[in-house]
Amino acid sequence: MDKEYLMKKRLNNELTPQEQEVYDAFDDVDLIEEILEEAVRFKGQNPSKVLPFEALDEQLTQKLNPKINWFRMASRIAAVFVVGFGLYYLFGQSPYETYNTDIAEKQLIELPDHSEVTLNGDSELRYNEKEWDTQRSVELKGEAFFDVAKGKRFDVETSYGTIRVLGTEFNVTSRDSIFSVSCYEGLVQVVHNNITTKLPAGKAYYFSNNDPQVVDIVLAQPEWLQQLSAFEEIPIAQVFEALEKQYDIEVLYNEIDASIKFSGAFEHNNLENALKEITQALNLTYTFNTETSVLIRDAK
Repeated sequence: MDKEYLMKKRLNNELTPQEQEVYDAFDDVDLIEEILEEAVRFKGQNPSKVLPFEALDEQLTQKLNPKINWFRMASRIAAVFVVGFGLYYLFGQSPYETYNTDIAEKQLIELPDHSEVTLNGDSELRYNEKEWDTQRSVELKGEAFFDVAKGKRFDVETSYGTIRVLGTEFNVTSRDSIFSVSCYEGLVQVVHNNITTKLPAGKAYYFSNNDPQVVDIVLAQPEWLQQLSAFEEIPIAQVFEALEKQYDIEVLYNEIDASIKFSGAFEHNNLENALKEITQALNLTYTFNTETSVLIRDAK
């Protein structure tokens, strides 16, 4: 029996038992079945109207040399689809792994080398998974604490500069007008404005209002990992900004001097306590306008 005839009937599920035996005896039946199954699956994913086999074959015959073998043409078409889908999956998918956190959310991330990153709220971390074995590098927006496994150089890229380490614990903040790096273990190298600063454990690089400083740190971990936000002689406007981000609220303080500075901390799991910790230290009061809006005044 003619192979093309049996293939047409197989495609339409019209083979008789005798024809099925002949069809199954073809040397290349496995390949034929694979092509037909892929054609059926592709048709199922594309609900547009498909011509019956006979009409399609007639159009092909009119446009192509009638001596062309139909099976050979089908094989070539199938190969084109395979290559096309392969290129799509190879080049159409991003090589980057990306993590994002909402306000007041924290996320623990394990990198391919088993380094760990704790991502603070309203932050983003991403890295190129395909190039990780040759280049350990992440991009950070916001704040994160890094516990880096020893190995090749590890880079943290921010909009302000680059932090380079071999294996250590450190915290990075790159948000709005603030850039800070705190080293808790090992040695950290900060490259900022083409100036390299080396930070041993217990030191922090702090940049705000175009004023870079290297200061001492006394805590064993960043305060935000302990559910606290701590400040040392920081303008109250920045403290209120941190409070807004942590609790997703609006703080109105036009009636007070925004240049006064705050030293202290507020906790992350109780808004009332956080407001008391800030206002009582500066002789201020607070009232709620709404559930998400707080007015700050002088206590007079």
